[in-house]
Amino acid sequence: MRYRKEHKQATRQRIIEAAGRRFKRDGIDSSGITTLMKDAGLTNGAFYTHFTSKDELVATAVADQLQTQNANIVAQAAPGRAGLEQIVRWYLSAQHRDSPDDGCPSAALLDEIRRCADPTKQAYTDGVLVVIDGIAARLEPDDPLSVRTKALSAYAMMAGTLQLARALADRQLADELLEQGIHNALALLGVEHQHPGALN
Repeated sequence: MRYRKEHKQATRQRIIEAAGRRFKRDGIDSSGITTLMKDAGLTNGAFYTHFTSKDELVATAVADQLQTQNANIVAQAAPGRAGLEQIVRWYLSAQHRDSPDDGCPSAALLDEIRRCADPTKQAYTDGVLVVIDGIAARLEPDDPLSVRTKALSAYAMMAGTLQLARALADRQLADELLEQGIHNALALLGVEHQHPGALN
């Protein structure tokens, strides 16, 4: 039955997206199946129709979050260095800082992913490398693999800067940190730093 299969897939995707938001808001360990299913508008009993375990859902949600980040941000950025600046400025924006539910899973979940089972770590690694390769392709179009580690290092710096900016009680200091983070990431990537608003 085609409808049933499509309906089941749509329901599964709804669970994955709701779980991704909840994990980033409350953490993986603090998000129980009951809460996750309630977020998706479903009963607990429906969980095992779609997933064998919470670990499977975690791995799937992490991969989905990174795929979404890549599709909505990295893939939409301009080619070359202009695109790198767009990505960095989006990542280290006040809007991203203030919207963790809709933001980067790395900044929200790295410490917990470190403690997850290997399938989740592998799903994270595979997903983050797609994002990194999109950055590396703009940094060195002819040989992106040669700058993969550099791109990963810049991404790590941005994730750490975003985490710290979210944790600071002093809003002005957090804003200054984001701006300094933009400067640092662009310098690491070898992109000339433009004034805010130069790229729209």
